[in-house]
Amino acid sequence: MSEKPKGGVIEMTDVSVVALRDTTTLALEHVNWSVAPGEFWVIGGLQLTGKTDLLMTTAGLSLPASGGYRLFGYETRLFEEAELAMRLRLGFVFDGGNLFNHLTIAENVALPLRYHKNLTPHDAAPAVQEILELLDLLPLADITPANVAAGWRQRVALARALVLKPEVLVLDNPLRGLAGRHWEWWMDFLEQLRRGHEWFAAIPMTIVASTEDLRHWRAGERHFALLRDKQFVRVGTWNEVLASADPVVKELLAAPAGATV
Repeated sequence: MSEKPKGGVIEMTDVSVVALRDTTTLALEHVNWSVAPGEFWVIGGLQLTGKTDLLMTTAGLSLPASGGYRLFGYETRLFEEAELAMRLRLGFVFDGGNLFNHLTIAENVALPLRYHKNLTPHDAAPAVQEILELLDLLPLADITPANVAAGWRQRVALARALVLKPEVLVLDNPLRGLAGRHWEWWMDFLEQLRRGHEWFAAIPMTIVASTEDLRHWRAGERHFALLRDKQFVRVGTWNEVLASADPVVKELLAAPAGATV
């Protein structure tokens, strides 16, 4: 493995991102973005502006069409067998969860341990039980995803992403459709991760989340960016979000206060 270069956890230089819905087109162009360890980024954008495409590239699940992207200091285009372990230091929560309905909640959460660590169900069970308990999911362990509400399924997807204890957590529109008690739980738990949760050795976690609604991301120390017109646009702090004259920012803040997110 080559010597690790210095820099941020996420370092994109003039990156162009392929649109997954049509791989012959680009979702984003000329992205320059750096994320330092322990930062919390919120990426806002309307539908079909490239949020999922950017996060899939961020997670190393899709390669840039052009430009350079270093994850944990390693160029993702040059990933070989030894470097693939870098991806396990990043957990990814898909929009909607992407759970397997033929498996129980516990079996879904165990998948990373079984696939990446070659653990048997018996050997994976203690870690699975711990993370389910941490996320208040233990009563659902033996139920299949189709038999629990969407808010709980999204939390199961989070448990699956966290069971390997990653250093970076990437969340694609995690609050979509959640009622108040669920998004309040998410905000509280993500803030605990950002500050350094004891289950993760009290080390602050680097977090990147996408959203179509900025209203509930205002608390905590966060960096905000916007996707529009195939561009990645830094906005800044929450106060700068509120002061922005950008019409897209205003639209992302304009949802009725009583609506779910």
